[in-house]
Amino acid sequence: MLRFAVVGIDHGHTFDHVKGLLAADAEFVGYCPQTSVPALLETFKKTYPEARQIDREAIFADPSIDVICIAAIPRDRAGLAVRAMRAGKDVMTDKPGVTTAAQLEDVKRAVAETGRIFSICFSERHCVRSAVKAGKLVKQGAIGTVIQTLGMGPHRLQLPTRPKWFFDPEQFGGIIVDIASHQIDQFLFYTGSTTGEVVASTIGNFGMPEEPAFQDFGEVLLRSDKASGYVRVDWFTPEALPTWGDGRLTILGTEGYIELRKYIDIAGRPGKDHLFLVNGKEMSHIDCSDERLDYFDAFVADVTNRTETAMPQAHVYEVCRLSIEAQSNAARLGHR
Repeated sequence: MLRFAVVGIDHGHTFDHVKGLLAADAEFVGYCPQTSVPALLETFKKTYPEARQIDREAIFADPSIDVICIAAIPRDRAGLAVRAMRAGKDVMTDKPGVTTAAQLEDVKRAVAETGRIFSICFSERHCVRSAVKAGKLVKQGAIGTVIQTLGMGPHRLQLPTRPKWFFDPEQFGGIIVDIASHQIDQFLFYTGSTTGEVVASTIGNFGMPEEPAFQDFGEVLLRSDKASGYVRVDWFTPEALPTWGDGRLTILGTEGYIELRKYIDIAGRPGKDHLFLVNGKEMSHIDCSDERLDYFDAFVADVTNRTETAMPQAHVYEVCRLSIEAQSNAARLGHR
């Protein structure tokens, strides 16, 4: 049985990692309680009261631990991942797995020298059942050849819950690296592109002049030899919306299109994971709430078999490269 531990409890996506791996029959050994968000740690303790708190050094040194899950402060994730790989562990990290080009090279070097797995759990694809279903429909040819993706990732600011690092681009990586990496991952995946280019990108601070370094808006125009993609991310979700963000994805094909309303169908059907399919034969709504999240099963199999079915390593690197390039070269709008 695969055994895993958690190092870095600084973002709520750590719950996705633990829940997903437990569902895939992995064993949760324990976690390091170091955190920059004490309230998150308290919730983690209540959610997993049986889990042991283990010293960070002991986790890295334990040869019986196969995988380390990381949801630390974004700036620190790559360093922890490299250390884990050099200690003989495979890694599942929250996005962004890296925040700079130098970190990406460090990770590549560690993977090449150790043969370990560096996987980023892009929760907006891997932990969203409608996104999993969309991948299967695309593969089946339900909308023909995909020629464009339109991804939107709005988020609620929730200021009282945010630690100081949340407002420092050097620590969170910038809004494109931090959030739009989700949509860049989806662009490459659904279009079947192995590489891409950043045509244009923008970042801005429109709502927080008191935090001039913060970025609450970002957009990216992408292109590959197969398709184009547009991404918009922001921190402007209104308080009246009963969830943290109205995340959507539209996948345009030569024979139809798919629209995902991942977390809410505003003024429509209750619940989440709504998929709308339109092609030459049907116009339908598909409830994806029972779709299995197969990323975690595939990851466990990859660790066991030394394969790359959950997330090819080259795909991880390309998402990171495009995210960093789009962030670094972005035009700036709003408050400066």
